[in-house]
Amino acid sequence: MIPKLENRKWKVLKSETLLNKGTWMHLRQDRVQLPSGSIVPEWFVLEFPDWVNVIAITKNGDFVMEDQYRHALGETHFELVAGVIDEGETPLEAARRELSEETGFGGGEWSLFMQLSPNPTNHTNWSYTFLATGVERLQKQHQEPTEDINIDIFSRNEVLELLHTGQIVQALHAAPLWKYFAMTPRILTKTNETR
Repeated sequence: MIPKLENRKWKVLKSETLLNKGTWMHLRQDRVQLPSGSIVPEWFVLEFPDWVNVIAITKNGDFVMEDQYRHALGETHFELVAGVIDEGETPLEAARRELSEETGFGGGEWSLFMQLSPNPTNHTNWSYTFLATGVERLQKQHQEPTEDINIDIFSRNEVLELLHTGQIVQALHAAPLWKYFAMTPRILTKTNETR
């Protein structure tokens, strides 16, 4: 039996904002006291808005994915559709908006599939992954000026190959995909059997 966790919360003795640059860069430094009494003079925390990801599957059983360049790594990789939850949006509204804007796909059946912390050590936000099945192209993609996104349509086997060969490196995208494949049958449709 899994034991119930006791929340051994740290006491914040002092908190100071070190950097605040809009939505994407808010850094604070906390001085904290642990339940044992030990004091950590510098604990750095990155405050981000919550994020969403979408495992989007078409009526044929194909996966709608993207590839885009990620400047911090200096590389282009395959990813799920993803983005930030804007102020006033629910996670589901943000996920639907991101899929529509970045790929032009929409419709289908939606459900919350997974909620993860990007890094509970020093990030304040959550990442919500939605499963959208039966989606179809409804419009053209509408990228923001800062986006350079290609749309990729892959079979189930192709997505598994991308995971096995390390071509999906974003941990918050790989984890929900691995969970999805662990929880679903091997063959979803006749289309997937032949691709």
